[in-house]
Amino acid sequence: MSAAPTATSGDGPVPPPRTSVPHGDEAPAIDGTAAAPPAVDRPATGAEGDIAWPAGVPVAEPADPIVADVEPGRVRWDPAERRARASQSFWTAVVGVPAIFSVLRLGVEAGGELQTTLLLVANVGPVNLLAGFLTTAARLLSTGLVAVFALGAVLAVSADRLPPGTRRRPLFARWADITPAWVVLASFLLALITWPLLYLPLLLPAFVAAFQLRPARLHERVVPRVLLMGALLAGYGWLMLPTMRDAMRQGDEWLVLALIVVPPLLALFVAGPLPGMVIRPLASVTEVAVLATLIWAAVPVITTPVLPLTVTTVGPESGPTEDVRGHVVTTDDVNMVILQERGGVRYVPVGLVRAQVLCPSEEELPRHQLRIHDFHVEDSLLEGMGRRVRPVHRIDAACRTPA
Repeated sequence: MSAAPTATSGDGPVPPPRTSVPHGDEAPAIDGTAAAPPAVDRPATGAEGDIAWPAGVPVAEPADPIVADVEPGRVRWDPAERRARASQSFWTAVVGVPAIFSVLRLGVEAGGELQTTLLLVANVGPVNLLAGFLTTAARLLSTGLVAVFALGAVLAVSADRLPPGTRRRPLFARWADITPAWVVLASFLLALITWPLLYLPLLLPAFVAAFQLRPARLHERVVPRVLLMGALLAGYGWLMLPTMRDAMRQGDEWLVLALIVVPPLLALFVAGPLPGMVIRPLASVTEVAVLATLIWAAVPVITTPVLPLTVTTVGPESGPTEDVRGHVVTTDDVNMVILQERGGVRYVPVGLVRAQVLCPSEEELPRHQLRIHDFHVEDSLLEGMGRRVRPVHRIDAACRTPA
């Protein structure tokens, strides 16, 4: 072996920095147990002053690079970026859907006529349009949010059971992960005050699913847990029992009975996780079902008038009068502009207006004769409290006369 120049210090020679070398033959085993790192005995071939590798010093081989097992053509998203994308899509839907619905409502209200649509756009301000939309579509908005959060929470806790190789978590699960708890709670509060009382029992399983309130969380011991569940069901029965008796007495209110009895029982079993084999099919089906339900429920919202329905009596002071049924668009010093219920815009001179009454639409007329502790089942909590402050007055005879 040839001598090689090395750097020196007070304690003796110091080997130069190690450099990697190609894989070579394995070195003989040490103590017969494990193979030592491959050693390279390099001769001192450098010029004077160069530092060569000392003889007999093994050269450490670099570790093999860790290569992720990525499928060809697949993009690996960062979790933070994925949450940001999901958050953007969620808030885009929350903000964009009301704006789109408001524009569609004006077009439907105008009967598809361009000039009438422009007339409504010019006279219905954005604040009034947004207020009208929230008044009539808050129920639809809360329904969509409650459905997304309830299904998303169940799918989120079940995501660990997805089959190996699954690329992405379900869409509703990603939305549920990035949504703050206060937004979820606000959605349920909005549904509580805007949904008809008949459908409020559906909030029980939805709330249990959204917050994953399993019966085991009531109490760690079985007996107190059963007692608490019995007390909750007893309170619910006391609240709904008179309505159930009236529905059974009428005989044709089976849907009402199902909406009262089934949701509390479903709330006991609705919390996840779900079996792994049903998560992906269920996610796809529920996403399509929620979208289809919202579209079906959005049709009445789009067709609901933006302006109040009135019957205006017009005619000279001493002569025959005429009832004009429609929606008042605007009024100035010369004319009252009325969008007639049967179509068309009519300009009525202000001097010919003799009377005007506000009329309910056909959709506002009740279909059930059931009440829950003095609240009609088709009224929301807001509507029920409003009727207590301002009782419903008798419908004017002019409203009953067809146009």
